[in-house]
Amino acid sequence: MPHHSDASPWVRRFAPLVPRGGPVLDVACGEGRHCRLFRDLGHPVTGIDRDIADTRADGAELIGADMETDAGWPLDGRQFAGIIVTNYLWRPLLPAIRAALAAGGVLIYETFAHGNEAFGPPRNPDFLLASGELLQACSDLTIVAYEHGIRDGRAVIQRICAVNGPGPFALS
Repeated sequence: MPHHSDASPWVRRFAPLVPRGGPVLDVACGEGRHCRLFRDLGHPVTGIDRDIADTRADGAELIGADMETDAGWPLDGRQFAGIIVTNYLWRPLLPAIRAALAAGGVLIYETFAHGNEAFGPPRNPDFLLASGELLQACSDLTIVAYEHGIRDGRAVIQRICAVNGPGPFALS
């Protein structure tokens, strides 16, 4: 199996918690690095982004949609065993993302936080998480792991892994 060194270490760390064979959604999938990771782990994968022209994820369902417009979330009613979000924040989508997480499903979220403006983009507070914001957004889930801090001396990030159901869970 490919090494997937381009996948986020945070996502790779918690990928085994996603129920085996369950569908996975990659929100703002970009070039498809996490679509490929989960596809290779045996999951049916859906990737969504504003522009999917550069997304490389053979075998994945790819949806081109601007989730920040009035059209909004195109996946109403669909449920996923895993939802991955990296380097993306659009607060109005948080309830839709949460609603799409199936019972027993795993949310793996990692993006920029306040303080990142000292390191580079994004600098707009609309795209930077406040301290504890992911914890608050996931308050009805079982928190497996949470971190907030400076990554590699280059960015301030906040990340969480949370499960829609009771714990505890076997950690690798």
